[in-house]
Amino acid sequence: MMNNPFVNFALKASGALLLAFFLHLGVLYTLNYPLFENHIVLSYVINLILVLKVFGILYLLRYKYKGQLGFLFLAGSIIKFAVFFIVFHPRFKADGVITKLEFASFFVPYLVGLILETVSLSKWLNKLDETSS
Repeated sequence: MMNNPFVNFALKASGALLLAFFLHLGVLYTLNYPLFENHIVLSYVINLILVLKVFGILYLLRYKYKGQLGFLFLAGSIIKFAVFFIVFHPRFKADGVITKLEFASFFVPYLVGLILETVSLSKWLNKLDETSS
């Protein structure tokens, strides 16, 4: 089971986002900002779920839509931004302004997930190319 790219990715993504979460809290603590405001926990959880879903869908479609996986990856990014605008934007904009802390509470886990997805998907697609050559 540990040779399964999805399982490996899920473990890496969970660990990386958990580490990023604690580092994020550490920065907030060091700067004397509130730790659990701005929907930070919800943001990390939703970003992890979305990252796993997008990667899982790509994994399931890897053979059938091999040539379109890049476009499907972009579609996943669009879905993540849609979730931001549906779930987080109204909450952040409720007082009329989106603060840097609110932006960071969404963008940090989004960026960590995006980097993980991009690097992992790139390695994974290269392996697919090697096995099909």
